[in-house]
Amino acid sequence: MPYRPAPIDTSSVILPPELHALTERLAENAHDLWSVQRFSQGWTWGSQRNDAKKLHPCLVPYAELPEKEKEFDRITALGTLKAILQLGYSIVPPHTSAQ
Repeated sequence: MPYRPAPIDTSSVILPPELHALTERLAENAHDLWSVQRFSQGWTWGSQRNDAKKLHPCLVPYAELPEKEKEFDRITALGTLKAILQLGYSIVPPHTSAQ
């Protein structure tokens, strides 16, 4: 049987503006998690990807990634946030004390 992806339909979900910063933070975290996994597997930074030598040009801090690579992580984070909302959960920002 062929694999047929069936992601949660989030086409009707509109992310509230206050969650946009969270999207970027989660994108950065996704990149960091990916990097930790690669480092633990013996990968290091290289100017060009080389699977045999375990070199990857994206093993840099998120801020140094090309926009195209950041966008991949943003899409993942945005999809996750929208799925959480579509499933009926709420995302509540932490309480900040008045200054």
